[in-house]
Amino acid sequence: MKGRTSAVLLAGALLLAGCGAQVEGGGSAARTVTVKRCGEDVQYTTPRRAVVYEGGSADKLFALGLAQHVHGYVMPPANPSVEESPWAAEYAKVEFLSDDLLNRELVVDAKADFVVAGWRSGFSDQRGITPEILDGLKIQSFMHTESCFNYPGYPERVAPFEALYTDLERLGKIFGVEAKAQELIAGYRKRVEAVQAQVPKADPTPVFLYDSGTDKPFTAGSQVPPTDIIRFAGGRNVFGDLDARWGEVTWEAVVEAKPEVIVILDYGDKPAAEKIKFLKEFHTTSKLPAVVNDRFYVLDYNEGISGPRNIDGLEGFAKYLRELRT
Repeated sequence: MKGRTSAVLLAGALLLAGCGAQVEGGGSAARTVTVKRCGEDVQYTTPRRAVVYEGGSADKLFALGLAQHVHGYVMPPANPSVEESPWAAEYAKVEFLSDDLLNRELVVDAKADFVVAGWRSGFSDQRGITPEILDGLKIQSFMHTESCFNYPGYPERVAPFEALYTDLERLGKIFGVEAKAQELIAGYRKRVEAVQAQVPKADPTPVFLYDSGTDKPFTAGSQVPPTDIIRFAGGRNVFGDLDARWGEVTWEAVVEAKPEVIVILDYGDKPAAEKIKFLKEFHTTSKLPAVVNDRFYVLDYNEGISGPRNIDGLEGFAKYLRELRT
């Protein structure tokens, strides 16, 4: 009987281990850990049915090897096609839920036990889907640290690339894949350091990021990845002192800044070519140094929002700046 009992227990353990990602400390049985959600300590049990909003959220879980814990994704039109993603195979294994904004009904209908999004970029008071509301529904949630600097009650200010590493570390703890998270973080840090080592000893190149807008330009502030991408590559975001993630400025301020390079954020529904055409034809911007010298760099949407592809964006832009200087 003792041998039979051991065999039954072993079979049960193997069955549990097959239910999800292999977690450290023995299988994938439900476990509880305390992890920060912005500045708030929150208890999590291992999610089995996650819903992720936009490419950055999905990419973080896919990079950690957690596709089997993801039920589905919400992908608004701004996001490029998932078939273009480095994790296209993982996207194909989970359910496409909507091309609209994140909302409470969608999450409830999906029977989600975990939602990943940013504060005011996914989660929203106006649309009635916040971490607090989801807590009341017994649905766990996680917010991108990059978006936490103005989260009510529990703000947390972390530089954008460090925020990416923080998210991977925290998600690794929630899902019990800490070693994988540390491996990813170390690899990303090494790639960033390699870029920085190649930056010429010269004054940073003034760079303007153009997101959208004709009456007023919408650009990147200090709290989003493009500012770190520009800085680590040897540039200077001319609006890097804007204490925001994204925000409106004036065309007069752009002209005064005299950017030598313009980074165009390429949306799925707002092609970069149209934005470049506008900047070349608009009388206020047509004489900017970057426009006169045709110095435009196209940054993919998923390289500009918080996610693993930030590192790809950095490497690509750094190469572009190096080539300008040769």
